[in-house]
Amino acid sequence: FSVKLLISGIYSLFLTINLILMVSEKIAKLINEQIAHEQYAAQYYLSMSAWFSGKDLDGIANYFRVQSKEELMHADKMFDYLNDVGGEIIIGEIAKPPHEFENATDIFEKALAHEKIVTKSIFNIVKNANEEGDFATTSFLQWFINEQVEEEASASQYVTKIKMVCDNPSALYLFDQELSQRVFTPDATA
Repeated sequence: FSVKLLISGIYSLFLTINLILMVSEKIAKLINEQIAHEQYAAQYYLSMSAWFSGKDLDGIANYFRVQSKEELMHADKMFDYLNDVGGEIIIGEIAKPPHEFENATDIFEKALAHEKIVTKSIFNIVKNANEEGDFATTSFLQWFINEQVEEEASASQYVTKIKMVCDNPSALYLFDQELSQRVFTPDATA
């Protein structure tokens, strides 16, 4: 009798842990898609960096290389979370990013537009997690929501700045120098 009770208790504990840790297939699918979006963003920003490198604007190229590294960190964070909550990780296909751009302003405008797409995608995961009562995923994604607010504000500011300096070589030089100071700092929780 006591062995039966012990096995029953262990089984109940196992089921409870699985209920706490498991995300739905729908949320796992959305997070997997977001991992692919983050990896695409990394490639997109690397392509933008290459364009600036080709124009000898190494400071601006540095800015986009750091952006690329941050996007990979975001993908890793989501990968680790999905693994931690027992979701199936499926690595999705990553499309080839564009590599031809009209000018510097075009690139910064595209970067801002892309950040807005990423924000909507994260909001969609949060919305679905809330509908399912998946508070762990909602809590996890709060960091990304805060990050996106910062990313959109920064990208918008750089669109304004590049428009002001793009026709002034001296100002463009100073802007390039400003962006050369950016350094990738891995998130301690990543």
